[in-house]
Amino acid sequence: PLRRQRQMCIRDRCIMVQYGFYYDNSRCTGCKTCVMACKDYKDSALDVAYRKVYDLEGGTWEKQADDIYTTDCLFYHLSMACNHCDDPACVSVCPTTAMHKEGKRGLVLVDETKCVGCGYCVMACPYNAPKVSRELGYSVKCNGCEERLNQGLQPICVMSCPLRALDFGPIDELRKKYGDTAEIHPMPSASYTHPNITIKPSPAALDPAASKAHVANPKEVQ
Repeated sequence: PLRRQRQMCIRDRCIMVQYGFYYDNSRCTGCKTCVMACKDYKDSALDVAYRKVYDLEGGTWEKQADDIYTTDCLFYHLSMACNHCDDPACVSVCPTTAMHKEGKRGLVLVDETKCVGCGYCVMACPYNAPKVSRELGYSVKCNGCEERLNQGLQPICVMSCPLRALDFGPIDELRKKYGDTAEIHPMPSASYTHPNITIKPSPAALDPAASKAHVANPKEVQ
């Protein structure tokens, strides 16, 4: 059931209660069930994905003097949708106010009747969340499955994850329960847009070598 809402204000915008995602990076196996469940539920086009899973890999093998090889190779995943930021860059650059932050749960939504498909939101978002649909002619993105929330249900990506690596709800409660880490490589600094996400990093994501890891599936998440 949805939790009782309370009034709060974030940067001059009154939000009844700010919602956000929790992502357990230590549980995620990169199966992409969350991606496919979202695409199926939203019936999105082939070139549109509201949630993306980035495959991160890095490290090298080195031959030692005794002919033994050592390695610092690592591999982990990052599942991410819209982070419904406190200061969403997409909202700031939208020339028609189509991209906006609603007041009930702080979700960043698109008013399809106002959007002209200019793509400014796509260029501004540091999390690669919005995309201009060629089929529809306007921007589309994760809306937190607002219609499911109104029925007392969780977003489809959360419910579909076989490892229970995702959660969604009042971000203050999620941070109290899981901690307040809001970035792992290659995510940008949380200070840019103040995303409403909290993450439990895997050991690989905490490894100093992770800072040099690269996205191994760029075409899949573009």
